[in-house]
Amino acid sequence: MPGPSPGGSPERETGAGGRPRGPGRDRRVRFRLPHTAIALPTVREEERLFYRRLEALAVPGPGGFGPLFAADGWSDLTDDRLLRKRVVRAGLGGPQPRPGQEVSVKVLGALEDGGLVERDPRLTFVPGHGDVVQALELGVPTMQPGEISFFLAACPYAYGRPGREPDVPPEAPLLFEVTLLEVRDGPDPQPLPPAARLRLGSQRRERGNFHFARADFAAALRSYRLALHALDGPATAPPGPEEEEELQEQRVKCLNNCAAAELKLGRVEEALAACEAALRISPDNGRALLRRGQLLAEQGRDAEAALVLRRALELDPASKVIHAELSRLAKRQSAPSSTASQDPRHDPMPPPSPGSPAPPTAEGAV
Repeated sequence: MPGPSPGGSPERETGAGGRPRGPGRDRRVRFRLPHTAIALPTVREEERLFYRRLEALAVPGPGGFGPLFAADGWSDLTDDRLLRKRVVRAGLGGPQPRPGQEVSVKVLGALEDGGLVERDPRLTFVPGHGDVVQALELGVPTMQPGEISFFLAACPYAYGRPGREPDVPPEAPLLFEVTLLEVRDGPDPQPLPPAARLRLGSQRRERGNFHFARADFAAALRSYRLALHALDGPATAPPGPEEEEELQEQRVKCLNNCAAAELKLGRVEEALAACEAALRISPDNGRALLRRGQLLAEQGRDAEAALVLRRALELDPASKVIHAELSRLAKRQSAPSSTASQDPRHDPMPPPSPGSPAPPTAEGAV
């Protein structure tokens, strides 16, 4: 799910897909026949129905959502029992969404105190693309068209430990009411103008940063790869010089973020490959040079690491991080021969002593 939109006003609701929603208004469908008008439920009427369903669950109240995580009548979607489902109205009997299909859902979501923090009458996404919170990513594929269900989500499956400013507090559980409106085959990649590719790539990269900040590194990596796919997708016209420069900058950011996520997942070779891909685009990118030097040093390739780090230092002579990495390399190379003789090619960087600060790294998402 995309992160919060800065500077939102209290009168504007933020939908489950991160899109702002205006205040509720009556909606009518009018036909050209005389005296014919079909009134659709207003947003406020939908909210009243939602709260009646909440009251039937005995929430909100002093106990909050806590009792619901152990209550009967719910099915567990995850082994940790932190994401639960309760069917409100059965579907129409159609098939559940398959991988790669696009879905449209109506979403309402409330905090334990009953505060409505999600309202989206038609949120469209492809499950698995990382564009929405995990409660929807994992929950919607279990639904049938026409089904209405509650999804009770502890913070790891909602907005994580940080929450979402200004309306979702840290570590807040959420209760979503979801209606599956439509399931259809995923759209084929369409040629886009360069500006649209840039917007889509930036949106998915920011979504990856959202996951990264919440320590969901697999989801972050998936979003960064989708961002690269958007940036490299078919175009309706060749980019101009400024657009091409911005596309390259975005690619380098995504590759650096891929490297950071791969490292968090313990995949050193994949992280190194992402750094090298970034450097093929931008040979003097300081972040990629630093991380590549660190990874080479971790593999015991000290001579290569030193060359890369010295180049990084030429570009940023005041960097304390680069100086520290070169200092660590120098200390290791000057270690007693008895230690180095074990296997200097694979001698890992020494761990910090107890109580000492961790060595500086280039980790992080941009």
